[in-house]
This record gives sequence, C-alpha cells and structure tokens, in this order.
Amino acid sequence: MQGTVDGFSYGLVTPLVAYLMACLGGALGLRCTTRSMLVSRSWRPGWLALGSAAIGSGIWTMHFVAMMGFKVEQAPIHYDRSITFASLGVAIVMVGIGVFIVGYRGASGTPLMTGGAVTGLGIASMHYLGMAGMRLNGQLEYNTVTVGISVVIAVVAATAALWAAGQVRGFLWSVGASLVMGLAVTGMHYTGMAALSVHLHGTSAPVSGDSPASLLAPMMIGPLAFLLLAGVVVMFDPLMVMGKPVWSPAENKPGVPARERVHHPAARRPSRTHRSVTHHDSRTPQNR
Repeated sequence: MQGTVDGFSYGLVTPLVAYLMACLGGALGLRCTTRSMLVSRSWRPGWLALGSAAIGSGIWTMHFVAMMGFKVEQAPIHYDRSITFASLGVAIVMVGIGVFIVGYRGASGTPLMTGGAVTGLGIASMHYLGMAGMRLNGQLEYNTVTVGISVVIAVVAATAALWAAGQVRGFLWSVGASLVMGLAVTGMHYTGMAALSVHLHGTSAPVSGDSPASLLAPMMIGPLAFLLLAGVVVMFDPLMVMGKPVWSPAENKPGVPARERVHHPAARRPSRTHRSVTHHDSRTPQNR
C-alpha cells in the first residue's frame, strides 16, 4: 500500500524556519571562511574549523526542522538516534574538507570545483543519511532522476557559497550570499523530499526508535547553541564583519607597539656647513 506523504503538516512554518537556519549557518560559516583569509596561517585552521562547524550545524538543523513538518498519514514516524547523530558528523566533516581546500588553495579553478563538489556531496549525504534514520512501518523509495537533481543543486549551491566566501568583501556581500545559499540548500532538501515515496507494509508491527518530538527537539539544542556562540564571535570581531583589515601591519622594530602605523620621514639633506666641511676634507693635499 502506498502511503500518503505530507511535508508541510505545519504549513509554511517549518519551511521558513528551516530556511532561516540554513541562512544563519551559511552566513556565519562564510564570514569565518573569509576571516581565515585575512589572518596568518597559524590562525587559519581555527577559523576554517569554526566555519565548517557553523555551515554543517546550520544545514543539519535546517533539515530536521523541515522534517518536523513531515509525516506519513497512515504510519507514525520514529528516528534512530545514532544515525541521526551520525548525519550531523558527516555534514561537519565533509563540509570541513571542502572549506579547508578552498581556505588553503584559493576560491578559484580546480580547488573551488573540488571543494564545492566535496561540500555539496556532504550536504546531500547528510540529507539522505538523516532520511535513512527514519523508522516507520514501511519502505522508503526514491526517484533516481529527482535524487540526482537534488545532488546537483547541493553541489552548485556549495560551490557558489565557497566562491562567495573567497571574495573578501563587506558584511552585506556575505548576507546576500548566505540568503542565496539558504534558498539553494532548502530547495535541495525539498527536491530530495519530492523524490520520496513510501510503500507501507500490510501489518502494523511496532516501530523502534524515538518520536520526532522526543528526539529532534532536544537534539537541536546543541547545534542552535553553537550557532548562537558563533554569532557572538562574528558580532564582536570587527575584522570579520567588515571583511577587510582595520589596521596596517606595523614595522617589526623594538619598542614599536603592535598595530601602530610607522611613518618613515624623508631622508634629511646634509646641512651647508656639513657639505662645506666634507668638501674641505675631500681636497687633495696638493690643493691645501
């Protein structure tokens, strides 16, 4: 028997909140990636790791906020806790690989294409691994063509986002890029859900796993708290907000404080007295 699938059981509430979560994670991750390109190499891994975790947490939160509005009319849905947690880890790790490639190799050419492909596949892997964690009295089936389209959307969205992160520009630029990224990632999610159909079993066997309310809501507290912390870092770091250095590197001399602009006065010309003495001393003994 074919199940009746409804992805909008709460109307537009879950899609809008999911979109905002994707935008928030994208905005924080893009700013952290941009920040990594403005600091020395010793600080770069930390900023790239923070950006990867922000993007991965935002995408994962977006997915499961949207899934709270998903139901199959004839069967209750439960979730496997370990697989759901694993999908978060996959998102952060694979997004991190793509972000580190771009952070160290540049946001153009082969590094951008490679990083975008890895990040996009990470987004798609998170989505379908999270779907594999669903437990219901039936079998999930996917349309192959629609699944392929969703993966292409994820790769294109990730590539565009990483390219935007490589453009060291102002805060509004990143806000616009994160809005586009959030739209693309949310579109990828609902494209993947459109590929889904549920074939229900004839018997009503008990289903293992946790209900959405008991599992998803508590699980999202951690990623949401992390996104809030990353947001505080962005707000209080003027270099990351502006997207450009706010001070000129000082000359490395003893006694010169850090971040102090050093002015080099023009070389003073020797005085007339000094020139005359020098001219007098430079005469040959025959002319003295």
